Amino acid sequence: MIVSAGIVFSLGVLHLVYTFWGPKLTPRDPALGARMAEVSPVISKETSMWRVWVGFNASHSMGLILFGLVFGYLAIAHPSTLFQSGFLLAVGLATLLGYLILAKLYWFRVPMAWIAIALASYVASIVAAWLQRSQT
Repeated sequence: MIVSAGIVFSLGVLHLVYTFWGPKLTPRDPALGARMAEVSPVISKETSMWRVWVGFNASHSMGLILFGLVFGYLAIAHPSTLFQSGFLLAVGLATLLGYLILAKLYWFRVPMAWIAIALASYVASIVAAWLQRSQT
C-alpha cells in the first residue's frame, strides 16, 4: 500500500511541477497556446481555455497528491483501520481503476505504466492483508 501511495503521490508532485514550470504540458505549437489564451470556454467568458487547462492540470495533481498522502498515512499510522474498511479499500480501488482507464484512453504509456504498477501494488497489499488475517 505504501508503494502504491508513493507512486501516486510522486506522479501528482511531478505533474504539479510540470503544470507550473517548464514546457512539458504546453502545446508543441506555440500558436495553439496563444489561441488557448484568447478563447474562453462556453461555460464562462471569465476565463480562457489556457487558464482552464492549467487549473485542471493543477487540480488533477492535487487529487493524486491527496490520494497518496491519505492512503500512505493510513497504511503507516492506521493500517487496521484501512485494511478493515471495505469502503476505504473500494474507494481507493475505484480511484486507481479510474486513473488507469483515463490513462489508457487519454494519456500515454508512461503514466499508464506507473498507474498500473500502483494498482497492482494496491491489490497485492489487500491480498497480503487478507492472507495475514486468515492465518491468525
